[in-house]
Amino acid sequence: MKFQWLFIGLLLVPFFTFGQEVKSEDISDFIYSDTVVSDDPRYEEVVNNSFGKGERLTFKVSFGWFTVGKGLVVIKDNYYRINHRDCFKVDVYGKTSGLIDWVAEVDDHWAAYIDTASLVTHMTYRNIKEGNYRKNEVVKFDHVTDMIEVKVLNRNTGAYKEPNYYKAPNNVRDMIAGIMYLRVVDFSNHAIGDTLKVSGFFEDTFYNMKVIYAKKEVIKTKVGRFNTIKLVPVMPENSLFDGENSIAAWISDDENKIPVKVEAEMFIGHAGVEIIEFEGLKNTPNLVEEEKNKKNEKLASD
Repeated sequence: MKFQWLFIGLLLVPFFTFGQEVKSEDISDFIYSDTVVSDDPRYEEVVNNSFGKGERLTFKVSFGWFTVGKGLVVIKDNYYRINHRDCFKVDVYGKTSGLIDWVAEVDDHWAAYIDTASLVTHMTYRNIKEGNYRKNEVVKFDHVTDMIEVKVLNRNTGAYKEPNYYKAPNNVRDMIAGIMYLRVVDFSNHAIGDTLKVSGFFEDTFYNMKVIYAKKEVIKTKVGRFNTIKLVPVMPENSLFDGENSIAAWISDDENKIPVKVEAEMFIGHAGVEIIEFEGLKNTPNLVEEEKNKKNEKLASD
């Protein structure tokens, strides 16, 4: 498990990392579709009142008592046209800071082009820089033929290696789109204790993500106290996280459903992510009443 998972993995909530694996199938005769599919009925229509262009979320990443870096999630201000569909572009950055740079410097950038109507992934890329390790990858999703193309850059030649192809289930998502999809779930239609499921693809494997809706809780952060929904991914036995319920994530209990906090009990210690700044939210955040009053008083005095 590369050090990137302390950053990007926690930032995105590593549900896909250890979900139930579904055997992937290599395909050698894949042709990337150029068919106009704007009204294709195979696309699931999703109601999204939670996020839009221009959102920017900043997080601190900690290990034990120490802050070891920052994460940033940005939805670009423009729409992008991929596969003849309008897409959000979501960028996720993770970077170490301070003394940790001397031990294991990380400077990672993940991006996903996500369908604005169905929230499925059309294309992703990863630029990974961790110490001397480098990886550049581009993944294309064709939801008409249900095929995925994965290309990895050859660092020696500067050209992409021969791509790998996979047969995909309908409406499959990458990690970023999977988290964005969870943000549009209407939790009023679910009871505490319910299990939510999302299918995902990462590197060469498909996953069935299972997440338990654990409870509602007030969480204190640097930017205020949030009413939140606690989600707990079901973790099988593994060598990184300590126990089945070793990861918990809190999202705001409002229309935005922004990630507020993630905690993980690892065999080597406690790691976490917490929001420290937000801007460009689609809706007013649901801070507890005393925080709202403080902010209103500050605005009035200004």
